Amino acid sequence: MQILKIDPRALKGNPDDARRSKSSPQADALLLATVKAVGIIQPPIVSPETDGGNGLIIQAGHRRVAQAIAAGLDEIEVIVREAAHDNGAMRSMVENIAREPLNPIDQWRGIERLVALGWTEEAIGVALALPVRQIRKLRLLANVLAAMLDHMALGDMPNEQQLRTIAAASLEEQKEVWNANKPKKAERADWYNIARALSKTRMFAKDASFGDDLASAYGIEWVEDLFAPADQDSRYTTNVEAFLGAQQEWMTSNLPKKGAIVEVNNWGQPELPKKAERVYGKPSKSDHVGMYLDRDGKVQSVAYRMPEEKKTKGAAASGGSDDGAVIEAPKVRPDVTQKGQDMIGDFRTDALHEALGRAPIEDDTLMALLVIAFAGLNVRVDSGASDTVIGPGRLRRHAARLLSDDGELSTDMETVRVVARSALIDVLSCRRGMSNSGVVSRIAGATIGADSFLANMGSEDFLLCLSRQALETASKDVGVTPRQKVRETRAALVSHFGEERFVHNSALFAPEPKEIADLKKYGDAFDQTEVEEDGIADHVSHDSDHEGATDPGDDPVEDDAEDGDTTEPGIDDLDDDDGAYAIAAE
Repeated sequence: MQILKIDPRALKGNPDDARRSKSSPQADALLLATVKAVGIIQPPIVSPETDGGNGLIIQAGHRRVAQAIAAGLDEIEVIVREAAHDNGAMRSMVENIAREPLNPIDQWRGIERLVALGWTEEAIGVALALPVRQIRKLRLLANVLAAMLDHMALGDMPNEQQLRTIAAASLEEQKEVWNANKPKKAERADWYNIARALSKTRMFAKDASFGDDLASAYGIEWVEDLFAPADQDSRYTTNVEAFLGAQQEWMTSNLPKKGAIVEVNNWGQPELPKKAERVYGKPSKSDHVGMYLDRDGKVQSVAYRMPEEKKTKGAAASGGSDDGAVIEAPKVRPDVTQKGQDMIGDFRTDALHEALGRAPIEDDTLMALLVIAFAGLNVRVDSGASDTVIGPGRLRRHAARLLSDDGELSTDMETVRVVARSALIDVLSCRRGMSNSGVVSRIAGATIGADSFLANMGSEDFLLCLSRQALETASKDVGVTPRQKVRETRAALVSHFGEERFVHNSALFAPEPKEIADLKKYGDAFDQTEVEEDGIADHVSHDSDHEGATDPGDDPVEDDAEDGDTTEPGIDDLDDDDGAYAIAAE
């Protein structure tokens, strides 16, 4: 055996080498960086050719020779040995199989030794082709109890999450927990329970709304989690009370107008004031804002609406109607609850208003929408055709924008379009309650394509309003397997719709055929009014001619109006008494 210096390009590969598969690019890069940094530590083993040639065959070290060539080395040291009778086949097998890489403990100890000799973390990373973050992660083992390290060196390593928890604890805490959970000889350690005993609640800097000034005032010191992904802000603190106190002070200092700090229940949900109604769509200026801290310590906000005081007569009338609906309602739970219908009304109204403001609408369609908008159930207009006096509300401001200082009506189509859209937004509404426009708002939304403006309904709040059957139907439609428990199916849908948009079929604007038919009955009754007009007039004239006891000054129509209800008749009244509706319409 002898040692020679030779050009690595003059060496020949061994056809009987056991390693035929190519190594990974990462492994080659690591070896190349090592060769460039410290050279070849273990010289390759070569042997003379046995078939009459005068070259040298590589017996061990093919990758070292290849990376020496890649590093541009002119000469390397090699160990020359006589070739075995099998041309080194068994030697090649043993050399590639009977080896073991360094475990993390030995890697850490080696890195600490290099640091003690003056190597920097950056230089070690270059020499070993490892990122500096990985070097720092290994150096965290310096925070682990020596007894734990000795056990880890035997091959019983915790996983990365458990190691992160152990390294974050103090040595006193580690010693106490290790003494209580120390494994017996030849047994594996219960790293799960050890890590759980040392775990602490972490509050992350990415969830903090406060700045450095409040962090300093509350004594919060951020610690970087080197086990987390490098592209994330992994700073955290275990001082939970200080973190929550800083968050609370930030909320108090940054409360919006009509804002309040609300408490949370045992499930981490905000507890709104009594009789408050949560707003799931776009909040208006009159709505309130509640701020609270969720389970992760993040500042969250929720919009809610306080009920308005209602007149006694209106409340009594609506209460009677609701009681009747409850009696006639089926006992089987509907697909969408009453709260879900309220949410759908909010979603529809926000989508309808956004479509009216942004979607392309032809002028003829816009004028047609104005006509049907004034047929909405929520529209109240001063009319000169009857004695009913109802306030005009907010509609005057739109008329004012169409008038000049001289009182002339503007005919500029751009101004008319803007005012028409604004008026439609004020008039049309799908919200449940007295502001509901009825089927005309659904028709308007379907006409201008407001379905595309509907918000994502795949949230926990809305899916809680769906029945089991509705949840399973929605799951099958999107390819999600329904779970045995409803809450598990709901959680799977929430996770699925986190990146996709979900709109429940019952929230689409397209009206039901029965709603269209009921609306068209009003038109049929109005047409019948014109046909029956002459007959009604002749009938009144005939009665006045033949009944001499009637006072000429009396007005039978006015007497009927005083004795009867002056409110607009419903759909059912049209079928029973078309003549009475015709007179009222006239």
